[in-house]
Amino acid sequence: MSQVVTIILAGGQGSRLFPLTKIRSKPAVPIAGRFRLIDIPISNCIHSNLKKIFISTQFSSESLHRHIFVTYRFDNFTKDFVTILSAEQTLESRDWYQGTADAVRQNLRFLRSEGDLILILSGDHLYRMDYRKFIDFHVAKKADISISVHPVHYEQTPEFGVMKVNRNGRIESFFEKPKNHEDQEKMRVPQGFFNQLGIDPAGHTHLASMGIYLFNWEVLKSLLEKTDFEDFGKGIIPHSLNKHKVYGYFYNGYWEDIGTIKSFFETHMDLTSTLPKFNFYDEEKPIFTHPRFLPGSKILSAQVTNSILCEGSIINRSTVSQSIVGIRTRIGENSNIHRAVVMGSDFFESKEQLMKNGEKGIPNIGIGNDCFIQNAIIDKNARIGHGVKLVNERGIREEVTDNYVIRDGIIVIPKNAVITNGTVI
Repeated sequence: MSQVVTIILAGGQGSRLFPLTKIRSKPAVPIAGRFRLIDIPISNCIHSNLKKIFISTQFSSESLHRHIFVTYRFDNFTKDFVTILSAEQTLESRDWYQGTADAVRQNLRFLRSEGDLILILSGDHLYRMDYRKFIDFHVAKKADISISVHPVHYEQTPEFGVMKVNRNGRIESFFEKPKNHEDQEKMRVPQGFFNQLGIDPAGHTHLASMGIYLFNWEVLKSLLEKTDFEDFGKGIIPHSLNKHKVYGYFYNGYWEDIGTIKSFFETHMDLTSTLPKFNFYDEEKPIFTHPRFLPGSKILSAQVTNSILCEGSIINRSTVSQSIVGIRTRIGENSNIHRAVVMGSDFFESKEQLMKNGEKGIPNIGIGNDCFIQNAIIDKNARIGHGVKLVNERGIREEVTDNYVIRDGIIVIPKNAVITNGTVI
């Protein structure tokens, strides 16, 4: 494992997650009430004993940098590290990262002496994976490039790079995000192929790239220095198929690309189920994050069902069901929160601050009294006044305003937004 260096690509804007990515990068988006998306690949690396980690950042990266700095610090007696590689102008390049491959190309000088194998990860997926098995597969196949692949359904193919592989696992063809029916059908995998791999087809029709790549150093260096491809999926991988030994490593565990508001919301709703698909309660392989040393949740005669309550939250006499209640969330009296993701707050408001809020006529951070909130995402530090209804009363599918956004019928309240008393959305 000491011969492997990891680079996590965490510079994406995540425009489809707007407004959650209005003032932060996608890997910095909070998940499950107390974590951030970047915690997932870093935790997987730590559990896989891969502790030479570079993180490439670019878009709205301040909160992501701050989170990494205060969370991940290895001891002084090893060569382990977590190092941020921000997009920067140099004598060789005056441009920002133009894509995934370009982000690695501009940082080759940092990778040069760190390892013989380069593991490239995305910073915005939810999954738990032991990368050591992936590395063992790569070595056993004597591969030049290996890609972790996952079975997907036909309707998902426009969102992923899809491929065909032979019985030995070697990738024969690759198509990045096919949009039309003809291209999608051309990349369809026979149902019997899944059975041969010991995978239940379960309606799956294609094999998708998980955005997890393993390169031999010399191969990666040559490809990036001798070509000008900006992305791995669109350029590097298709270009490599006839020139290098490229293999697909089959991963059939839980994996979710949380790329849209709908997928973000539905993933959180699954976390509130009795047996969620992703287990944050695995004591052997926990997901690490910033330790905040907050008090436990305080429940004052509230009715709570199928929900996750994170530390520091205070819930008064209200009803909470099928919801995520994030850190430091305050919920007032006689409110009903159903199927909602409440991300909480970055700080507690003091008594003096609460008094000033009253003088200024603005709601306190959190959710006020007599509110009804359903099918909504409320970002951090939002102020929801008394008597507010977030129910999408007009049945709108898509709408963008200064104070809220509706995506796929889901109401999203941005970070720091103020929703005044009596507002109905």
